[in-house]
Amino acid sequence: MADNTQILLAEKPTGKLAESHFEARQAPVPEPADGQVLVRSVLLSLDAANRAWMQGPTYKSAVNPGDVMHGYAIGEVVESRSPDWSPGDVVAGEVGWQEYAALDARTLHRCSDHRPLSHLHSLLGIAGKTAYHGLLNVPGLEAGETLVVSAAGGSVGSIVGQIGKIRGARVIGIAGGPEKCAWIVDDLGFDACIDYKNEDVSAKLAEHCPGGIDVYFDNVGGPILQSALFAMKQGGRISCCGAVSQYDGGAPASPVGIPGLLVVKRIRMEGFIVMDFADRDADAERDLSQWAKSGQLKVVEDILDGLENAPRGLIGLLAGENRGKRMIRVGPDPA
Repeated sequence: MADNTQILLAEKPTGKLAESHFEARQAPVPEPADGQVLVRSVLLSLDAANRAWMQGPTYKSAVNPGDVMHGYAIGEVVESRSPDWSPGDVVAGEVGWQEYAALDARTLHRCSDHRPLSHLHSLLGIAGKTAYHGLLNVPGLEAGETLVVSAAGGSVGSIVGQIGKIRGARVIGIAGGPEKCAWIVDDLGFDACIDYKNEDVSAKLAEHCPGGIDVYFDNVGGPILQSALFAMKQGGRISCCGAVSQYDGGAPASPVGIPGLLVVKRIRMEGFIVMDFADRDADAERDLSQWAKSGQLKVVEDILDGLENAPRGLIGLLAGENRGKRMIRVGPDPA
């Protein structure tokens, strides 16, 4: 069997992430021990959380220099020393940034026979389920309400806004650049989109949400969260999904007015992790599949070829260059 290409974190970044912070190496393909399976990576998910793990432990352990970069992937079982798995099974798990991994059989999840496989990262994967649960099961959303979504062109935000429209809300996106904002309105069906790189977010929120924001879905934190807080309606709800503006260098910028604004406006602000709602995943998969099949929801994917492009792909994702769910094709789909 060929060598196992791996991408390691060479050093922890103190500022902006660069390709020099990573190192590629060739290692032997591991032999699975009892209770393990050897998995060949097919599609590697790239997520803003990859950058957060370099800063320290979050809901999972930190990535340290010398470690294979952490990452969730869909793959194929090549060899099994577990009665639960057989060669050819399609699984998902923490494969990391490498072509092959020997993993504890108990940590793997069996993938459905849905095709294309990429949908298991986007529509029916962590992106789609994060959008679904983070909107409908955290703040909730009623027809006629005003929903604002930051990082609206990303893997989660693009789906959140579309669900908002399906549920009858007025949806305002926030994204970077006039071309991306036009795409979000024209292709994804948002009512408007604010270009945070070239427009005054606070002024535009006042223009587009004259009655205030009912629900704000926050993917970015920082100054945009600050603007949204001041634009919230009394009794508004904020779903805290991520803080990508705080991950990649620079001094963290926390909003002012907390808890004052929360108290005066009676705002509910709640964080979540997608795994909190695993008992409701079947509802998410059913609804998301039906919406996509009917054409109400567009599945947007950004697939780069080759594991060697993972560092560049993550850096670009943090800069907002992707549209929809970004992933790396590491190897061919199972036959």
